[in-house]
Amino acid sequence: MALHIFCGFFLTTTFVFMQTLADTSSCTDCFVNSRATYYPHSEQNGTANGACGFGSFGALVNGGDVSAASSLYRNGVGCGACYQVRCTESEYCSDNGVIVVITDQGSSDNTDFILSEHAFDRMAQTTDAASYLLALGVLDIQYRRVACSYPHENITFKIDESSSNPNYLAFVIWYQQGIRDITAVQLCETENFECKLLDRSHGAVWSSISPPSGPLSIRMLFSDEDEENEEWVVPPNNLPADWKAGQTYDSGIQVN
Repeated sequence: MALHIFCGFFLTTTFVFMQTLADTSSCTDCFVNSRATYYPHSEQNGTANGACGFGSFGALVNGGDVSAASSLYRNGVGCGACYQVRCTESEYCSDNGVIVVITDQGSSDNTDFILSEHAFDRMAQTTDAASYLLALGVLDIQYRRVACSYPHENITFKIDESSSNPNYLAFVIWYQQGIRDITAVQLCETENFECKLLDRSHGAVWSSISPPSGPLSIRMLFSDEDEENEEWVVPPNNLPADWKAGQTYDSGIQVN
């Protein structure tokens, strides 16, 4: 009888343990343990020279709560992604931490994040606590991917200054919303619907030598991180035929 009870307990415990492992491995909303620091000798906001190619937008987007990433940069696919980051010093750190946007690539002292000073401060409970955290320099943190939200902004295309109509077109995508990645971009002629797959020049910058002429439709492929679920999104607004370097163009769409 005792053996039967023990075996039943063992089987039940094993099932619970295996179920816990399965839940953990399939969890898409769980926090991951890591480390974070902040840009040294920087202003409160991020850098305008980040590897994602956002320019000054990359320093100011999300109220300046931005970050460089190491492995999460993912050769530029991670640009524009949002993460909730919270430090673990319970006496000084807030429960919710801060939501940051990836705008740059970098690592320091085995960290996953190099936050703007503004974002680093916001992990603290108080101003005095923020000073203490800044003095430490590197913190143990927890992070998870979250949806980006810009309720008053549509996805926007900023034409890179290196572009020259009609010979070369490069642009960066601003205000990437939701929790999915942009993994491919097509440029399509609106009259005959011929499309050209663009190159990821670097970071969040997409480019084409000898782009199609006339008004242009930009199609974006949104994918989950494992790329099992993918969806092509076609904004209602097109690039005008006389697009110009340095200009921004509203796509007319939000993608959640």
